[in-house]
Amino acid sequence: MTRVLHLLRSKDGLVTLSSVLCIGVLLLLPTTTRFDRPRPDEVRAKGLVVTTDDSNLHQFGLVRQGEQVLEVEVTSGPWKGERVRATNILQGSLELDKVFSPGDAVLVVLTVQDGVLSSWASVPDFWRLDVELILALAFSASLLVFAGWTGFRALVSFVLTAVSFWKLLLPAYLAGYAPVPVAVAVVSCLTGLILLLIGGWRRKTLVAFLGAVVGMGAILAVIGLWGGGFRLHGAVRQFAESLLYSGFPYLDLTGILYASIFMGAMGAIMDLAMDIASAQEELVRHRPDIGRMAIVRSGMRVGRAVLGTMSTTLLFAYSGSYLPLLLVFMAQGVPLLNALNLQYVAVEVLHTLAGSMGLVLVAPATAVMGGLLFPGVRDAAMIPSPLPALPHEIPQVEEEAEAEA
Repeated sequence: MTRVLHLLRSKDGLVTLSSVLCIGVLLLLPTTTRFDRPRPDEVRAKGLVVTTDDSNLHQFGLVRQGEQVLEVEVTSGPWKGERVRATNILQGSLELDKVFSPGDAVLVVLTVQDGVLSSWASVPDFWRLDVELILALAFSASLLVFAGWTGFRALVSFVLTAVSFWKLLLPAYLAGYAPVPVAVAVVSCLTGLILLLIGGWRRKTLVAFLGAVVGMGAILAVIGLWGGGFRLHGAVRQFAESLLYSGFPYLDLTGILYASIFMGAMGAIMDLAMDIASAQEELVRHRPDIGRMAIVRSGMRVGRAVLGTMSTTLLFAYSGSYLPLLLVFMAQGVPLLNALNLQYVAVEVLHTLAGSMGLVLVAPATAVMGGLLFPGVRDAAMIPSPLPALPHEIPQVEEEAEAEA
């Protein structure tokens, strides 16, 4: 307990508490767009399918069409125990249709008028919140068990990022603000906070942040120089075009597309920058007499080793989301030239190469920043004088190691 209180009173502890406070404030902020305003006569609850009437369902090859009448028992909320009926209309689409069976847990939307529950309701989909919650708890527990105090800070950064996207980024987009500047502002602030949470109040955090800023600039430069040449429209993303017909005709879908490309690679960029900065910190910690150019060279070697896998990671991540499309191309014998010119493929090419370009530049930038900022022996070729060593840095590393043990 004493060790925990000591950590909370440290600079890292204050940063963590401040981040938790930010999460609380963001959750209390009202979402000003209408998508977060439930109708007063609707109540959402968990339900259990009791019986189904499938007499009007018809099988046509791989799909079903018709309607399914459900009897659902409400299992949560103020109307728990009540039974309602719902109609599930199938449109012949495997992507959109759901076929329910007795015993299925479902999301039920109840209609309440003047305090009276209607006997008919709607069932949009299966109830997946329980499984999602179990998976989230397993993820949180694994972070805390294997990483201790650092894992807790990583969990805080994870929640802070998700809440910031929901409460700041998305409402700003729907309000009509320029997507790319909004993404740069939000992601830059989150990058600084996340690196501060994970790396602590130490020199390596500053080194990693400066390197990540260079990576941000590289991605924006690639988008600015080559994005227009791809002749892409933001409606290429699934569900993007539907926003224009849902009361938001002013949205810059192409700008949102570019912003998503920028955001997509920032996780890998932060990872690479922190890897290099942490390696340089450990090197200086064990070899305080090392020269500053040696610090740079060591950072470059680490960066080259990590860069090779990171760029492939981006390729795996982005191509995986479009694996069915690639299968369609192969199954139908679409020529490679046609496929590469299709906008669905071109956007992933831009996504992958823009992120990879940011990774390529963040490695040397972080290595050079580490050589300038870490306290090493000054080399004749290095003009800037070394910054004075921070006395709390090395003891803090040891304290964190003891806390995590």
